[in-house]
Amino acid sequence: MHPTLGDENRRLADILSKLPPTRVLVVGDLILDRYADGMARRVSPEAPVLVFDYERDRYLLGGACNVGANLSTLGAAASVLGVIGDDEPGERLRSLLKDADIDTQALVVDETRPTTRKTRYVSKTLQVLRVDQESRAPVSGRAEQRMLELLQQRPFPWKSVLLSDYGKGVLTRAVIQAAVAAAKSVGGVTVVDPKGNDYSIYEGVDLLTPNRSEAEAATGIMIESTEDMHRVAQRLREITGIQTAVITLGKDGIFFETGDGSHRIIPTEARQIFDVTGAGDTVVSVLTYCRAAGVSLDDSLKLANHAAGITVAKHGTWAPSRREVLVRLGDTSPESVGKVLSHEQAVEVGVRLRAEGRRLVFTNGCFDILHVGHCDYLQKSRLYGDALMVAVNTNDSVRRQGKGKGRPFNTLEDRMAVLAALESVDYVVPFDGDTPKDVIEAITPHVLAKGEDWRDKGVVGREWVEDHGGQVVLVPLVAGRSTSNVVKKILESGE
Repeated sequence: MHPTLGDENRRLADILSKLPPTRVLVVGDLILDRYADGMARRVSPEAPVLVFDYERDRYLLGGACNVGANLSTLGAAASVLGVIGDDEPGERLRSLLKDADIDTQALVVDETRPTTRKTRYVSKTLQVLRVDQESRAPVSGRAEQRMLELLQQRPFPWKSVLLSDYGKGVLTRAVIQAAVAAAKSVGGVTVVDPKGNDYSIYEGVDLLTPNRSEAEAATGIMIESTEDMHRVAQRLREITGIQTAVITLGKDGIFFETGDGSHRIIPTEARQIFDVTGAGDTVVSVLTYCRAAGVSLDDSLKLANHAAGITVAKHGTWAPSRREVLVRLGDTSPESVGKVLSHEQAVEVGVRLRAEGRRLVFTNGCFDILHVGHCDYLQKSRLYGDALMVAVNTNDSVRRQGKGKGRPFNTLEDRMAVLAALESVDYVVPFDGDTPKDVIEAITPHVLAKGEDWRDKGVVGREWVEDHGGQVVLVPLVAGRSTSNVVKKILESGE
């Protein structure tokens, strides 16, 4: 592990890096999130309402599906048990789950209710309208019976159960109790992300993770001090029988109290906060995965807090990867965090990010002697999306570019390692061609970034990216900064 890591972070990173692909079952409300992107720039002449100029659809995993995505991205073997309708949204949801490497064999089709779908109309980054299509009636009849049958399998094929309650009727009292019994049968844990005011339905679970407002609503106690949190925790234990109460506090971190009354607050690890959407899903996912793998509660909560710090720094829901959490913990070595990819791995990353609705920015270059111009360029490029992939010329490819005698000065491995150490860079992949055309077409990024000096040169890959709905951006460069200038200064110094 990297020698500059602090002792505590080094220990947590070691725990996280060694987590096995433990099987976790997510039971709850499965939601298809549809985003209708467009522009709302004018008012209708027919009524005082905005006219929305529709451009495109994006479909993402929502509700308990997002919890499954968090588990899968972290490295757990995630499965989902819930109800979908016999409709097109249900099939689309099933497909998205498979794309995210989430097992769908436990999905139950209920012909009597629609697949829960939330459609958000988004103008730039502003949501102007949300339309919900759902049934909130408790699941019953054949659908509930099928869920109970799956939970009553013995031996139970999953190590632990995560109950993700969004109040859509899937988590009936019978389903919850069957899930608790199933987890206990294999010595696992049952963790609940709760909903509503009646927490008595969660009796017997091991952990609850309400946020501040949810805990207040369930107990009738307003949280204004640490003493109030102690009273809330005590009341939650009385209602559900849990030994340890956990309350997520957003920007203030995570509070937890054990059965003997000892408590503490783990401060937030967020470096910046843009959007708290999905942070609760991340916390409960990491907590469940770690506890299922035998990690202590204290360390599980610390890791969950670090992961949530990544989620709240993103716009919209976000499923942080194990690599991202390791980077958050300070480990920037390419070998441990997986930034340096093979061609095949880079293609897989492109597919995954597209399936999750994340924007991938792609750029390329030799990056022989990294300087401030490079760092500024990469930081600016990263702003155009959710992840930045840098393709690096191999040694032979650099030599064919006619860069000059002795180029490259640094080996491919060294150049990729230096790039991977930058926080702005998410992935690095080598390419051996004279141009990155083949890599671009294999990955199909959302954004192709090049320096503004390429304005009249013809950007390789432009047609492919634009034909597939992406964009090409020309990034401003720092004047007077280039590898050639650096080399010239070294040679002129005579040293």
